[in-house]
Amino acid sequence: MLADWWQYDFLRYTLFSGIIIGLICPILGTFLIVRRLSMMADGLSHVTLSGVAAGMLLSKKVALFQAVNPLFFGMLFSVVGSLFIERLRKVYKSYQDLAIPIILSTGLGLFTVLISIAKGFNTDLYSYLFGKIVTVSKDDLYALLGVAAVVLGTVFLIYKELFAVSFDEEFARVSGVARRSINLWFMILVALTIAASMRIVGVLLISALITLPVAASLQIAKSFRQTILYAILFAEISVLSGLYFAYLLDWASGGTIVLVAVFILLLVLGMKKIKAALR
Repeated sequence: MLADWWQYDFLRYTLFSGIIIGLICPILGTFLIVRRLSMMADGLSHVTLSGVAAGMLLSKKVALFQAVNPLFFGMLFSVVGSLFIERLRKVYKSYQDLAIPIILSTGLGLFTVLISIAKGFNTDLYSYLFGKIVTVSKDDLYALLGVAAVVLGTVFLIYKELFAVSFDEEFARVSGVARRSINLWFMILVALTIAASMRIVGVLLISALITLPVAASLQIAKSFRQTILYAILFAEISVLSGLYFAYLLDWASGGTIVLVAVFILLLVLGMKKIKAALR
């Protein structure tokens, strides 16, 4: 069974993509949760879905776009959606979280309209919604590698600035940190990560992988760096175990990964409660 992962190209692409996703999603998720923007991934995922639908529609109607991967349209729509979220947060300064349901509703509405215009797609849309092992291609892996390089490079170069903006935006502004530019760039990184990860986890479940490992990590971590490290550990366990069982049992990879992540969260909560009772 394990030998199959090295024998078939699509399984190798899936494995490498899963490892990358398990690394970058919890890093961004930690910063999102600290900012109290954990629902942003849901909003952007629906916008990404409408971008994929737009790409499929164009490839169906226009010969010029037939060779273009719908994933790149998803990335474009997701980035535009992130820019709109940042703009709406400035418009509704006292109700900044209102930007997320606005974008979520817009993305879902646009997706529904595009589906009706196309009168259905020949392409397996299920894989974009919930993730599917056999659909991961070399192009998907390369796109994810590019996004991961940008995410890790950004966190490495401006970690202190991201930390300051995430915990106290006003203090960061007084300290001379370019908080608006950092906020905007961070939103774009989240958008690209969501779009690039959809083939493995599924666009409707990616927010779970961004938040669940961090939720488990927060229960045992004693510092911000520890939170990131534990979240990465839990995410990698979730992804690798989820992919293995999804292949073994022929389940949707996204749903299996999320269920493993939920199990880890419940296990951490249970162990913490037992430990407290023993004390």
